[in-house]
Amino acid sequence: MQENIQTVHTLSLSGRERAAVTGVSDVELFNEQLVSLSTVSGTLTIMGASLHISQLDLENGSLLIEGQIDALEYDDRQKKRGLSRLFK
Repeated sequence: MQENIQTVHTLSLSGRERAAVTGVSDVELFNEQLVSLSTVSGTLTIMGASLHISQLDLENGSLLIEGQIDALEYDDRQKKRGLSRLFK
């Protein structure tokens, strides 16, 4: 549940092969090349090869990703959906 999610976001990268993330509220998208997460600090996108989610606990807001990690990118903009985006 959302009440248990850690309010502190941390990212620990070990040798470009393992990323431990806290403060995760949702996994938006994942495949072998890309993992996109909603965190308390914005959307985090992890890019690489042979990526897989080893551990996921959304109640505690923690995630462990393993594979070849090539890039990390944050986006803290609010998502805008629908046609209203075209007219602003």
